[in-house]
Amino acid sequence: MSHAPSFAPPDATQIAADIERAFAEDLGDGDATAGLLPVDAHAHAELTCRDAAVIAGTAWFDACFRRLDPAVQIDWRTADGERVDAGAVICRLSGHARSLVTAERSALNFLQLLSATATVTAEYVAAVAGTAARVLDTRKTIPGLRVAQKYAVRCGGGHNQRMGLYDAILIKENHIIAAGGIAAAVRAARQLHPDLLLEVEVENLDELAQALAAGVDRIMLDNFELAQMAQAVQYTAGRVPLEVSGNVDLRTIGEFARTGVDFISVGALTKHVRAVDLSLRLQLSLHAAGRAHTLRG
Repeated sequence: MSHAPSFAPPDATQIAADIERAFAEDLGDGDATAGLLPVDAHAHAELTCRDAAVIAGTAWFDACFRRLDPAVQIDWRTADGERVDAGAVICRLSGHARSLVTAERSALNFLQLLSATATVTAEYVAAVAGTAARVLDTRKTIPGLRVAQKYAVRCGGGHNQRMGLYDAILIKENHIIAAGGIAAAVRAARQLHPDLLLEVEVENLDELAQALAAGVDRIMLDNFELAQMAQAVQYTAGRVPLEVSGNVDLRTIGEFARTGVDFISVGALTKHVRAVDLSLRLQLSLHAAGRAHTLRG
């Protein structure tokens, strides 16, 4: 496994809130099946990644188990942002058996989703290697998991666009129509929120010229053809960063990046996600009549 840089996850309060929502929908008023296990049973578990993947979400995985068993022991063989091969054992756990089986599904759900997001992001980042373009995520995230998924994008080598509607302004077609034009929309936005990044989405080179004249911070080229992108880069000449949006996939992103644009936003990073295949195998130790028995789950 390669060594990856350190990625600071969201604070513990955010992660705990994610865990509580997951447990509320999965556990309700209790795990009816876990009660079949002896109350004092202890278990060991081994987590295997069946796919080649970039790992993300270990803090959420840990928090699920520690929410039910603060004394659980978790030994990671990898870290967020690292790539693992198919078949790799990525962690081992030891703790209260009932807690392990109860937390298992929620923990795996977080890890398989966030690792999938990181893995897809890494593929897109690799596709623009050798260019100056940076891969951005979007707001097309799973409801309630935006902070987690945007963290996973960073683990995959991507960058975050705005977190929500509150921390940057993106003026689109409907805003422009309602305001009476690009210049008027930009003026109003500057008056209302002078400290926020201001981006305008344009659909042609004429609108690009208007956005430049209005003094925006960034311009989004919406569904531009490849030749138009190259023209936009030449016309803008580095005065304002350019972002490409629309028709982006692994076949097209390299061509887009080579036009010289600065950013390429990809909704697929967080919305077209196929979960990474993970397997958690439990070894349960039961003590009866002075003997230890082992069951494999």
